[in-house]
Amino acid sequence: MTMPIHKYRPYQFGVDLPDRTWPQKTLRKAPVWCSVDLRDGNQALIDPMDVARKRTMWDLLVGLGFKEIEVGFPSASQPDFDFTRMLIEEDLVPDDVWIQVLVQCRPELIERTIESIEGAKKAIVHLYNSTSELQRRVVFREDRAGITKIAVDGATWCLDALERLPGTEIRFEYSPETFVGTEMDYALEICERVMDVWQPRPDWKVILNLPATVEMTTPNVHADQFEWFGRNVSRRDSIILSIHPHNDRGAAVAATELALLAGGERVEGALFGNGERTGNVDIVTLALNLFSHGVDPELDFSDIDEVRRVVEYCNQLPVHIRHPYVGELVHTAFSGSHQDAIKKGMDAIEDQRGGVWEVPYLLIDPKDVGRTYEAIIRVNSQSGKGGVAYLMKSEHGLDLPRRLQIEFSRVIQEVAETYGGEVTPEQMWDSFSVEYLRPGPVEVVGHQSTAESEENERLQVKLRLNGVDRSAVGTGNGPIASFVDALGSLGIEIRVLDYDEHAVGAGADARAAAYIEAAVGDRVLWGVGIHPSIVTASLRAVAGAVNRAAVQGLLPELTETALPAGD
Repeated sequence: MTMPIHKYRPYQFGVDLPDRTWPQKTLRKAPVWCSVDLRDGNQALIDPMDVARKRTMWDLLVGLGFKEIEVGFPSASQPDFDFTRMLIEEDLVPDDVWIQVLVQCRPELIERTIESIEGAKKAIVHLYNSTSELQRRVVFREDRAGITKIAVDGATWCLDALERLPGTEIRFEYSPETFVGTEMDYALEICERVMDVWQPRPDWKVILNLPATVEMTTPNVHADQFEWFGRNVSRRDSIILSIHPHNDRGAAVAATELALLAGGERVEGALFGNGERTGNVDIVTLALNLFSHGVDPELDFSDIDEVRRVVEYCNQLPVHIRHPYVGELVHTAFSGSHQDAIKKGMDAIEDQRGGVWEVPYLLIDPKDVGRTYEAIIRVNSQSGKGGVAYLMKSEHGLDLPRRLQIEFSRVIQEVAETYGGEVTPEQMWDSFSVEYLRPGPVEVVGHQSTAESEENERLQVKLRLNGVDRSAVGTGNGPIASFVDALGSLGIEIRVLDYDEHAVGAGADARAAAYIEAAVGDRVLWGVGIHPSIVTASLRAVAGAVNRAAVQGLLPELTETALPAGD
């Protein structure tokens, strides 16, 4: 079977723009942001916001730094009317914030809308009517002249109502809905006729909002449309060119960014993209995309998790765990190669101390949006030594040598494959303790060393071998060599191949971690020791390697009968 492609046709409202300039441009400044969460977002909710949730959303938007907020459709909804009045009458609107109200081109609706904003300090009256070829033909059954008359009449009624708002700074906005489904010459024509009524000036601009009410085409065509419109519209210095994308094709963010390159100056969208069908454009993603390029987004998302919590409460909808910047897992790597690169990148950043953020696979520093580094790397069956090493260091303070990382990652891989799912830091520590720190047949009880020469020292060590207290003496160029010699006197033969150590913690509670790579026969394995004394930690590490060798059957001499008699 094949899908019925005969039912669809290519997009037909593009423009011929061979000399387009937007591909050579770069975004260097944030646009004017207008949140439509309280209107476009609210109308898309299964459970529309009540007054309490609307107030919570309003407080969030103001706190984030929005200067233009569409608060509702007062003429179509009593709750929207009441909320608009509450904002004004309770003086909840900061002096530098514009409230925006949406209205259709009908006199009684415009009258009700004007009533809703009486007494406001700053208000945008957002007028719209459908102009698309499809809606003209199917819904309204009107020609271009009939649709233009609707828009012009609406613009006139809005202008006539200004005298009722003597103390309010008013700005008008017009949207030809759906702009991207409208022939470009007609979209330009109807906007010009509306401007003929409003007569905008450089000191009193109107907003021409060109909505992709349904996203119909690729982002590059959307950009061409904006550049063409900006070139051909009159009174360009007296208008603010606004972008209002939806996400039906999943490309709203890209379409917005390209439209900004093409001359758009203002963006209407919603936090995390909530809106009809597949949603409005996501302002959070747009803003943090700018931030990731060193451009001030002029919105504060420094506590992104709190923003998500508030939006989820207000919308009663979850934000996806993979949503850009805010999703629970967007800064998390499970893949072994990714984890290894992230670990090395984080180490390099620590060495730079305040340098440019450059960590593989992490577009921005999670701390810049209020996240911690705890969830950057999580381990499952897809993970490798880099993820294991990162968690052992970040969660437990142990900076494992590289070859120990490889050895221990095999242990964790087996755990992940056996039990499935994620291996938590707690489970990882339990596995590490069982593998490297559990008691075995050799236990260091005490030790004392004396210098025999500048190169050699004598170590007397008290051991518990298979539960029996024993003593042994060895000599060498340090405590580790002396201990290996002492073990050899008991018939326990190992060779130390590598040694590493570091402090765990700081201050009075600091401990030392020691790592020994040892050969027992032809097998190489690691031992780990942790103790406030670095010497004791080192001896425990050697004993740990011996114990692991015994568990694996590599030291049959570690039995009561096989061990020689001692003190």
